[in-house]
Amino acid sequence: QVQLVESGGGLVQPGGSLRLSCVASGSSFSIYHMGWYRQPPGKQRELVAAVTSGGITNYPDSVKGRFTISRDNAKNTVYLQMNSLKPEDTAVYYCQARRIQLTIDYVYWGQGTQVTVSS
Repeated sequence: QVQLVESGGGLVQPGGSLRLSCVASGSSFSIYHMGWYRQPPGKQRELVAAVTSGGITNYPDSVKGRFTISRDNAKNTVYLQMNSLKPEDTAVYYCQARRIQLTIDYVYWGQGTQVTVSS
């Protein structure tokens, strides 16, 4: 079992930056693949960044070059550095932890943190 707590959201002007953090409690953080998702108002949740247990990262084109995901296994924490923010980045951002053991897909979510990009 993993509990995830996000922090770092807030109101920022277009072009600004924010860093989100997600702290995981429970065991074996390093074996989990970690991801950041977002859900804009009235839309579906979408992936914005992912990092595997081995450190391989993945981004959709919409955020590539602006967002950076990183993890610190010693601190059980995954970060999302967001630069050059745009109004369309406004959403609730969620942290996800995932691992697959045999045929079972274990997925855990945080409660979300609001990011609002507006002047």
